[in-house]
Amino acid sequence: MLPAASLKFLEKFLTASGPSGFEFEQAAVYREYLAKFADTVETDVLGNTVARLNPKAKFTVMMAGHYDEIGFQVVNILDEGLLSFRAVGGVDPLTLPGSQVEILTDQGRIPGVIGRKPIHLQTPEERKAVPEIKDMWIDIGAESKEDAQAKVHVGDPIAFRSNFKMLSKNRILSKGLDDKIGAFVVAEAFRILKAKKVKIGVACAGTVQEELGCRGAQTSAFDINPQVGIAVDVGFATEVPGISANQYGELIMGKGTGLSRNADNNPPLLRRIMRIGDEKGIPYQLETGHRATGGTDTALIQMSRGGVATALFSIPNRYMHTPVEICDLRDVEAAANLIAETVASLTGKETFIPGID
Repeated sequence: MLPAASLKFLEKFLTASGPSGFEFEQAAVYREYLAKFADTVETDVLGNTVARLNPKAKFTVMMAGHYDEIGFQVVNILDEGLLSFRAVGGVDPLTLPGSQVEILTDQGRIPGVIGRKPIHLQTPEERKAVPEIKDMWIDIGAESKEDAQAKVHVGDPIAFRSNFKMLSKNRILSKGLDDKIGAFVVAEAFRILKAKKVKIGVACAGTVQEELGCRGAQTSAFDINPQVGIAVDVGFATEVPGISANQYGELIMGKGTGLSRNADNNPPLLRRIMRIGDEKGIPYQLETGHRATGGTDTALIQMSRGGVATALFSIPNRYMHTPVEICDLRDVEAAANLIAETVASLTGKETFIPGID
C-alpha cells in the first residue's frame, strides 16, 4: 500500500486547482513535496516543475506527468451579474449544467454554478439538441454587473470544485485525475528511486498545458535532454457499458498499470519494462490506446532534439474529462513501482535502438 505521507500529499495535490495555463496551486504543492527528495528543484517560465537526482549525470531518464486540468475561463461579465465563459481543454458540454465551479481569483476562490435554461422552458428542439457552452453561464450569486466585477475579472481561470473522495479502500474520485494522478505516480517513483540511490540522472517533471497540445512536455524535454522518457497519463477504463473491447482493447481498473504499444513508444524499452514487471510480479496490462499516435506528453518527449526512447504508462480512468473521474490506487502503486524498478535497472550504457537492442 502507498505510505500515509504519500496519500496525504495526493489529497493535497488533487485538491489544488489550475486549468491549463494557470497551474499555480498544484505547481507549488508539487515543488514543496519533491524538495524533500530531490538534489535540485526548478520551475521554468511556463510553470513546469523539474526535480532531479544526480543532475550532472551524462545519462538521464525523464519521468513526466502533466498537472494541468481541463477547466474554463471568464469571457465576459453580463449585466445581470452572470459570467459567460469558454472551455480550456476538451470539455463535454453534456456534463456541465448544474456543475459547481470555482473562479480562481487573486483574492481567492469564488464559488459558482453553471446554469442553463430550465428543462421546463426548453422547446422540444432544445431538449433534443446537445447543449452548447454559449447557451450557458456561471452564477456566482452576484446581484449586478458591478457586484460581479468587484469579485472576478475577465480572463480569470475557472476550475471544477475540488471534490477529492475515497470511494472505497482502493478507489478515489476527484476532478483533475487527468492527469494529476500521473504526476503523482512519477513523484512516487522519484521518492522510491531516491531511496535506491541510483547513479544515473533522474528528472521528475510535472508538466503544464498538456490539454492544449502538450506544450510543457515539449519545452521541459528540450531542457532536460534525456536519453529515456517515461510519461504517465490516464487511459480509458473499458469495463463500463458501451465501450467495445474489439475496438479499444481492454484496460481494467485494479488490474495494474497500462503499458501502451503504439508509435509513441520505443519497443526495446517496452520489452525491458515488461520483463521487469514479470520478474518482480508487478501487474501490467498491454493496450494500444484509442489511436496510433499522439495525445499525450509521450509524443512530444519522443521527438525532442535527436529523439528519445519513450514509454507511456496509463492509469485506467473512468469518466475522463468530467468533474467525477475515478481511478484505482492499486494501478497507481503498480505504475510507480514498475517505473522505479525499470529506471533502477539502467546502467547508462543502453541505446534502445529498435531492431538492434
